[in-house]
Amino acid sequence: MKWPQKRPSVDRLPFLPFAWERWWRLAPGCFLQGTAPLAPARAPSLPGRGPCPTSASPNARHPSPNARHPSPLPAWGRRGLPSRLPVGYVHHLLSRRCSRKRAFQITRSFLPVLEWLPNYRVKEWLVSDVISGVSTGLVATLQGLAYALLVAVPVGYGLYSAFFPILTYFFLGTSRHISVGPFPVVSLMVGSVVLSMAPDDNFLIDGSNATGTNGTGTLIDTESRDAQRVLIASTLTFLVGILQVIFGVLQIGFIVRYLADPLVGGFTTAAAFQVLVSQLKIVLNVSTKNYNGVLSIIYTLIETFEKISTTNIADLTAGLLTIFVCMVVKEINDRFKHKIPIPIPIEVIVTIVATGISYAADLEKKYNAGIVKSIPRGFLPPEPPDVSLFSQMMAASFSIAIVAYAIAVSVGKVYATKYDYAIDGNQEFIAFGFSNIFSGAFSCFVATTALSRTAVQESTGGKTQVAGIISAGIVLISIVALGKLLEPLQKSVLAAVVIANLKGMFMQVFDVPRLWRQNRVDAMIWVFTCVASIILGLDLGLLAGLLFGLLTVVLRVQFPSWGGFGNIPGTDIYKKVKDYKNVIEPEGVKILKFSSPIFYANIDGLKSSLKSTVGFDAVKVYNKRLKALRKIQKLIKKGKLKATKNGIISEPGISNEAFETDEEPEDNQDLQVPTKEVEIQVDWNSELPVKVNIPKVPIHSLILDFGAVTFLDIVAVRSIKTIIREFERIDVRVYFASYQDSLISQLERSAFFDDTVRKDIFFLTVHDAVLYIRNQMTYSDNQDPIFEKISLMQESKEPIEFTETSRPDDELDVQEEVCTLEPNVSVTYRILLALLLCL
Repeated sequence: MKWPQKRPSVDRLPFLPFAWERWWRLAPGCFLQGTAPLAPARAPSLPGRGPCPTSASPNARHPSPNARHPSPLPAWGRRGLPSRLPVGYVHHLLSRRCSRKRAFQITRSFLPVLEWLPNYRVKEWLVSDVISGVSTGLVATLQGLAYALLVAVPVGYGLYSAFFPILTYFFLGTSRHISVGPFPVVSLMVGSVVLSMAPDDNFLIDGSNATGTNGTGTLIDTESRDAQRVLIASTLTFLVGILQVIFGVLQIGFIVRYLADPLVGGFTTAAAFQVLVSQLKIVLNVSTKNYNGVLSIIYTLIETFEKISTTNIADLTAGLLTIFVCMVVKEINDRFKHKIPIPIPIEVIVTIVATGISYAADLEKKYNAGIVKSIPRGFLPPEPPDVSLFSQMMAASFSIAIVAYAIAVSVGKVYATKYDYAIDGNQEFIAFGFSNIFSGAFSCFVATTALSRTAVQESTGGKTQVAGIISAGIVLISIVALGKLLEPLQKSVLAAVVIANLKGMFMQVFDVPRLWRQNRVDAMIWVFTCVASIILGLDLGLLAGLLFGLLTVVLRVQFPSWGGFGNIPGTDIYKKVKDYKNVIEPEGVKILKFSSPIFYANIDGLKSSLKSTVGFDAVKVYNKRLKALRKIQKLIKKGKLKATKNGIISEPGISNEAFETDEEPEDNQDLQVPTKEVEIQVDWNSELPVKVNIPKVPIHSLILDFGAVTFLDIVAVRSIKTIIREFERIDVRVYFASYQDSLISQLERSAFFDDTVRKDIFFLTVHDAVLYIRNQMTYSDNQDPIFEKISLMQESKEPIEFTETSRPDDELDVQEEVCTLEPNVSVTYRILLALLLCL
């Protein structure tokens, strides 16, 4: 950390809340060089801020050269540190940070209820919240009973889960419309953990030892099993709450962004299918094993259909009627929601009717129908979680915490956008975390929000979480007084209510064709997540879908879109050549746009796109030219080629021994031309006297459009520098355009620039680069070039021998004159001089 070199200004220092770095800078001077006396002397007045106490010493104050007013800070010692820090000044800073207003702001950020409850409009909102709370409470009561079947705990504990979470969310939550409580997807995930840790096989007892039974077979100790499952569910809820609070405190609510809408859609659809299968055996009243893990849903379906002959007709009839009636009435509510002020609470009506019929007809004794039997009245005392189980459920609790939070926040954002207010994602983590910690102590299972309950609460006029508190009051009445009345209710009716509420999730299947038309990658994410969640289970399926989604992002970055660009005539606009017909590429210039950050994973893609755009491989071109130069040197030495004003020509009647097949060079690693061998400059686009297949290079400039490049790693920087060198040595200049400012800083830190690669090859726009290239080419054309020259460099000083042929006397004299030059003159200059004399 750098120490300050001069005193900070008085006008700035007191108004930096939580400036811990500045405190760290000031503290060493106070502790090392002594503190100020407790009784400070008279302090100068700060403009508009009142007196500020300083040190007691009259020499402690020095006027600041950078401030308009005298500084109350003490003199600064060595390295810019204060010799003494005034205690009064510290008190002044702390008093500004610890004011009542600041304390209230912190409290209000932790308790959002203090922000909206004082502004509650009693006359306008109270009646609507009461109506909404009563309607939502009735639905929450029945859904709590039904969703307890998914968790594999007694149905009475579903009422607790519909009551306790609302109490804490009322104070800590930021959404005004969501209804907090059980949700089928989350309940099923909790149930899978419960069934895996407490299967029926762990509670088998001998029937001869069981009281009240005359059988001798193996029975299940349901009382011990249910107690253990309740303990596991509550412990899991407690652990999920702890994780959610940690996520909220660490401000990592952004993690839900990785759960894309297609992923959530496929996952919830698969969860709805899992819920349907799990409730199907309850509607049929068929006893099957509780499967869990990979392919568990397949095993459950197989066993259910194997035992379908044991279906209870009374339960099946009640379940099918409930599903049909609920779905029809829900459709009526959706179609006529503008005409019906309050949605018809069909679940409540069906439950009351089914309970009356079951009690009057005595379906349990006459038809062996499965009923609720017992619902505990009142509340159970709070119990601590079993900490020893944390290690076995840590992985599952992490996925449950994320899914529960994602569902709640996604639903909350919909209604927040509709009613023009904002929700805090990190505060929602904290709110649901404390709700689950609190409810986990009262034998509840994990809470989030349910789509159907939230829709009821909003559609019936709910304005704030006052409606949630009233709905909790309705659930409380059910727990205390009405639980006994629901004991004759058939379980198949509750399972049918759950199935009827899955309609919205099953309708997401029709999103797949739309996604396929809009974005096939998103459609693949949806299908993959759905299939993986059905086959592997919800926890592994969610992980597989998340990894697949991230893989698609990596692949899209690794293989981004690219293309050659051209100019729209008469404008400074450049578009892709393949997409537009009237686009013209500048003569001798290729423009490549690479639409992705460049890093180690896609640098090969950049190189391949370069080859496709320019139409040749710069490395191969260079190596082919090296071959041609070596052949030319050999033929010149043998006298089969000679230099004239028309370039290099071969003698008539002499066979060309420089023929080479189009093969790769034996060694491509050493790309530098050894000086001792040869260095010849020729026109490579003209016809050469040697039959080496050298690709033509029709361009003289290459522009890389980096407008979509957001960052470069060190591998990309080195590779780009290599690309520049490869093109430069075949006489193609490389330019960069539309770069971001951060790239220049990154290139500077990576030692990208040197004597050969300078900043003058970077341009703000592609058009600027094109104009610069045109000016350069115009300037070079106006110069006096030396045409038809050949430069031959050799380390040896021996002159090159040409073939003895008949030639004019003047040309012979020129050659003899050249050979009479001093031997220290290089061979290159001899040949250049000979050519100039020939001209």
